[in-house]
Amino acid sequence: MQISARNTLAGTVKAVVHGAVNSEVVVELPGGQEVVSVITRRSAEQLSLSPGKAVWVVVKASNVMIAIE
Repeated sequence: MQISARNTLAGTVKAVVHGAVNSEVVVELPGGQEVVSVITRRSAEQLSLSPGKAVWVVVKASNVMIAIE
């Protein structure tokens, strides 16, 4: 895989919840943390996403927020 984004995380699909238009994909990272992504249902189906499938989470955003208490 070649991609311009530098923020990539390897993980495993934990759950996929399909809606009429979009799908929510929960990816479990090593160590148990989870990342949730909402993608089109068509994309989820074309990628054959299902629990247990190895995937990459790719983050390419101009706004990634940092917060403190």
